[in-house]
Amino acid sequence: MYIKMSKTVISIKGEDFFINGKKTYSEIEGSKKSSHGLLMNARFIQGIFDDKEDVARFNRFGAEKFDADKNTNDLIESLKEWYDFGLRAVTVGFQGGGPCFTIKNDTIRNNPFSEDGLSIDSKYLDRMDRIIKAADEIGMVVIVSYFYPGQMVRMKDADSIVNAVKTASEFLKHQKYTNVIIEVCNEHDLCKSHPIVSEEEGMAVLINIAREASGGMLVGCSLAGGKTYNQVTRASDIILVHANGCSRQSYYNLIKRVKSVSPGKPVVCNEDSQAIGNMEVAYATHTSWGYYNNLTKQEPPTKWGVLEGEDKFFAYRIALGIGIKVPELTEQEQFYFQGFEPMMEFENKRWLRVASLYPERINYVNFYKDDELVYTCYDEPFSLFWEWNWKQEPVEVDKNTGEWTAEIVLTSGQVIRIKKTLTR
Repeated sequence: MYIKMSKTVISIKGEDFFINGKKTYSEIEGSKKSSHGLLMNARFIQGIFDDKEDVARFNRFGAEKFDADKNTNDLIESLKEWYDFGLRAVTVGFQGGGPCFTIKNDTIRNNPFSEDGLSIDSKYLDRMDRIIKAADEIGMVVIVSYFYPGQMVRMKDADSIVNAVKTASEFLKHQKYTNVIIEVCNEHDLCKSHPIVSEEEGMAVLINIAREASGGMLVGCSLAGGKTYNQVTRASDIILVHANGCSRQSYYNLIKRVKSVSPGKPVVCNEDSQAIGNMEVAYATHTSWGYYNNLTKQEPPTKWGVLEGEDKFFAYRIALGIGIKVPELTEQEQFYFQGFEPMMEFENKRWLRVASLYPERINYVNFYKDDELVYTCYDEPFSLFWEWNWKQEPVEVDKNTGEWTAEIVLTSGQVIRIKKTLTR
């Protein structure tokens, strides 16, 4: 039996989002008017993840046996905690995303579409349905992402892709969801094997197909970090952007570009990084911002709750930007030396970094091992062996046991030190 979803109805007017006819966040007593109409979100792309190639590889991070249904149920159980901090949308993908720090993307088979695109694995549909309904119950939106570049090689040809867009969209329409936004593809320009997806003309056509087949749901599509295609921007109801690799300035410039190409539409970054300083630009430009943390939220089996460090500081920054009261943190509590947590080791590797409630206050961070300087990081997020704002190199635990110190030098000149021991 299909039940009409009606508790949470998403709509747009101009650059603003409305839930049940009211600007988002306007129902919160004492909320900041500048936040009204935004849709702060997080990339929970692996919400219905499975691996048909070798699922036993994901028996890790404390899980004796990976279970796709448990992974979905754990996400559902976490939604209310995130909602209370002001999160109003999560991005969940039919083809998931890439656990970029551990298992190679091209070895994973997480594709629910048939080769011809005319059907979708019923188990994936069930898990997606449960997430959307759970979100509907508490007033949240699900950004349903159809395609992921790492899985698109499993699609046969352009016809199969068109069929898959129709199949997924017709499923959403048939279920009568009212709390869904469609993302046709995650970073579609990276799908080089299928020009209909990677090129802007083809994607504009797919956006229109998704809109029609879904019965008029809101549709958009993202490109790689910092990029935009004019034709895709104009075809979209909602301008979806990614800000991976963007500084605050380049993120601001990206927003200026897309607004000039197609003014009067909501702009949603639904993937950035742990660089929560970029949220300052999002609030200032009246754009919605999306948290992406591969290590805590994209490496299955995922721990979906608000974890200490980066997750908690992101949650607090959402709340503070909206005007939701959160416990006041001491100076020392506003910093966290991340990467030493139990069950966050993989193949003798760990990823050490400093999280902060206000990373904009940090000038640089020195990382010491047994009082010897190993590395200095000048860019947010402040990680050991920084590559991008979403990626870093690991340390081998066996070779790096001992006392580690994060020496945090603030722009004010103040120095804060956090010491932790790395053990086997």
